[in-house]
Amino acid sequence: MQNLLCLLCCLCSAFTLKAQGYEITVRINGYQSGYLYLGHYMGKTTYVMDSARINADGVAVLKGAEKQPGGIYLIVLPGKKRYFEMLMDEVQTFSIVADTADLVGKTEYKGSPDNDMFKAYNRFLASQGAARGEIQRQLATARTAADTAKVAPLTAELGKKLQEYRDEVIKQHPKSLLAAIFRAMREPEVKPMARKADGSLDSTYPYRYFKAHYWDDVDLSDGRLVRTPIIETRLNRYFTQLVAPVPDSVIVEADALVKKTGGDKESFKFLVWWLTLQYEASPIMGMDAVFVHLVEKYYVSGQAFWVTEEQNQKIIDRAYTMAPNLIGQKGAPLPLQDTAGKPASLYDIKSKYTILVFWDPTCGHCITEVPRLDSAFNASWKQKGAVMFGVKTEGTQEEWLKFIKEKKLKGWIHAWDPGYKSNYRRFYDVYSTPLVYLLDENKKILAKRLGVEQLEDFLQRAMRE
Repeated sequence: MQNLLCLLCCLCSAFTLKAQGYEITVRINGYQSGYLYLGHYMGKTTYVMDSARINADGVAVLKGAEKQPGGIYLIVLPGKKRYFEMLMDEVQTFSIVADTADLVGKTEYKGSPDNDMFKAYNRFLASQGAARGEIQRQLATARTAADTAKVAPLTAELGKKLQEYRDEVIKQHPKSLLAAIFRAMREPEVKPMARKADGSLDSTYPYRYFKAHYWDDVDLSDGRLVRTPIIETRLNRYFTQLVAPVPDSVIVEADALVKKTGGDKESFKFLVWWLTLQYEASPIMGMDAVFVHLVEKYYVSGQAFWVTEEQNQKIIDRAYTMAPNLIGQKGAPLPLQDTAGKPASLYDIKSKYTILVFWDPTCGHCITEVPRLDSAFNASWKQKGAVMFGVKTEGTQEEWLKFIKEKKLKGWIHAWDPGYKSNYRRFYDVYSTPLVYLLDENKKILAKRLGVEQLEDFLQRAMRE
């Protein structure tokens, strides 16, 4: 009896394991060898996660012991140049017969209701191909604005049919992955604005309404959407077109979206990862403050469960390197030595602006840019009350002094730290040169990582304020 119970337990365990895993049997016409690959989206990027050998009958079985998160997956053909998309959600054991002559139209599924719906949708799109072609033809031959305007009704009608199809899927199968995708693809419809008391219209209303309702139909607590390109596409648009490029605004919006993940691990992980990646090296000055905030809130607190302890510490260390030199912070004091070996301190400078330049006389980029900075300083910035404070980072003392003399860098305060006691690399995040900071009279950081033209524009604006 005991042995029978043990056997039943083993069978139950095996069944549970199979039920929890995935098994996709693919018969692919035109191949009798090679490897078939299973891939998935993570945002807009695709990753290969599994492979299986194609046998002489053209069959490959992709399987794994762990159930995968729902999303859009890829079946990638040998050579990794052709693929077709499929859906995978609750049902992860099914079969596919694929025809290389038409991977979308002729591929058939058995035992996968999600892919039956997906295939029907692709067939609908194909049926609208003639209408789309006609629109493209008319746009290509349009000569005037009136010609282009004639196409608008056709475009609107096509869009209406597409949305009606998607809405019907949402209505009939509200919990399906395809319904979640279609909901997330909806755009807010801006309602007609009411006139003000004086009869005028608020020109900001369309923007404000669209932004306020941008996420209405996107369920950020649905981790299945992470494995589609939709969430990343919407995030990109939101933070580049709708959110003001100001650190405080971005931080508020970022935290609000992370909160909307509602504890879903896949969504939480993706949003925090995506935001961290975007703002660690944002091209917009000052956005490193967002990165520091994200690290302090989600990594220091131990919520970033997907990174190793070592990776987590590297991210934290990077943030702590940035933290002392954020826009609006007071620059760290720099007790250095000048060319004569006398003390040269940043905070001893009394001027309306200090242009702090970290540079290296042996750096190719510095050899070009430092003389340009000097020319602009003598032509313009000196008259605006600026002082140039240059700090040598690399090269010998002899190379440094020779460069200063040959390039006639007069009027600067030239300094260096022979014993590296000031720790300037950490306090000013010096990892490449030349690195330029603009400080005000109280040594508050106004701008950083500027080129000559950017610095000129910034000083012009600062003078007008």
